[in-house]
Amino acid sequence: MSSSVPASASDSYRHRGQRRTLVEELRRKGIRDERVLATIGTVPRHLFFEQAFESHAYQDKAFPIGEGQTISQPYTVAHQTELLGVRPGLRVLEVGTGSGYQCSVLLTLGLQVFSIEYNRVLFERTRQRMAQLGYTGAHLFCGDGSLGLPAYAPFDRILVTAAAPALPRPLLQQLAIGGVLVVPVGNEQVQRMVRITRESADGFAREEFDEFRFVPLRGAAGWAE
Repeated sequence: MSSSVPASASDSYRHRGQRRTLVEELRRKGIRDERVLATIGTVPRHLFFEQAFESHAYQDKAFPIGEGQTISQPYTVAHQTELLGVRPGLRVLEVGTGSGYQCSVLLTLGLQVFSIEYNRVLFERTRQRMAQLGYTGAHLFCGDGSLGLPAYAPFDRILVTAAAPALPRPLLQQLAIGGVLVVPVGNEQVQRMVRITRESADGFAREEFDEFRFVPLRGAAGWAE
């Protein structure tokens, strides 16, 4: 389900110009999926920031959003989304709703999104923000994302937006055959982006990509508090 920005939200010609500049920067950095680039150029990232920090919104960097969490760097959002290989209508589990920006990107791409956030304060804040912005198509949950959402499985795609110490086994089990899991795996300082494709009931193919730095994935199949 796609979404447009409500007329009451402030998305000016200047903001749209900043997004066009950001899209060209991401293209230079290697993002090739034009659907992903077009979506980055559509979703108003500045509306997921506190107004006092809006000037940082279209810089290609992560930024703190409170509760020890960050809104991911635009390149990271684009790269993870590109690795998923999405198409409209797929069922996607997002682990780590965070600010709601990545979730809104997935919605705009026409996906059925199930998103789970570990932090209750952040969950409530983001749920309200997304409703205000008109991104109402996602199924939002508060809980241990490292365990996934078994009641709603299987998923065609699973995207983890926090660093796992190892591949979370519950998420592997909730992946449909032919499905794709994208997750950063490593220690709490640096991680390698990993893509898992489920080839059969017991068969998984693993690919590794660049190094990144994510906040830790908290939960039973993640890092302890």
